[in-house]
Amino acid sequence: MTQRTGTTATAATPSDDAMRAKRSAAIHHVPKLVKSSDMQAQVHGSGLVGRFNSRLAVTITRSVGTMWAAYVFALLAFVSLPQALTAFLNGDTVIGITWLSQSFLQLVLLPIIIVGQNIISAAQDARAEADHETLLALHTIDVQQLLILEQQQQILEGLQHKAG
Repeated sequence: MTQRTGTTATAATPSDDAMRAKRSAAIHHVPKLVKSSDMQAQVHGSGLVGRFNSRLAVTITRSVGTMWAAYVFALLAFVSLPQALTAFLNGDTVIGITWLSQSFLQLVLLPIIIVGQNIISAAQDARAEADHETLLALHTIDVQQLLILEQQQQILEGLQHKAG
């Protein structure tokens, strides 16, 4: 393929071919939305055991990751509070600190942290879907622009051919 510059014909350069290949790749590219549910098979596998493990993990996480679970765990922790206080007041600080760290903080904060992570994850998923829609629209516009540029290039080449 030759291009005309003024009155001199020149061969197409490798960079012209590379640009055409990039335009073609952009036109044929299809943006893909990846959801967290699509990733479960990569974590535990796609077999029967992997699907079971994924479902079990998600079920437990959804059950424990509620504020109701935090309230129940707090009530459970308070059952042993009187014993911990008695031991602490009698000079056994280890029992008091153990109750605070193991019975209360770990037990109660676990579901609260999961709830917070679920809220953050939902916001991130919503942003990812909105970003995907925006990128899909931009991709569509880019493809249209590339098609218009190709048409304009063909028109210019036709005009240069008629003029030369």
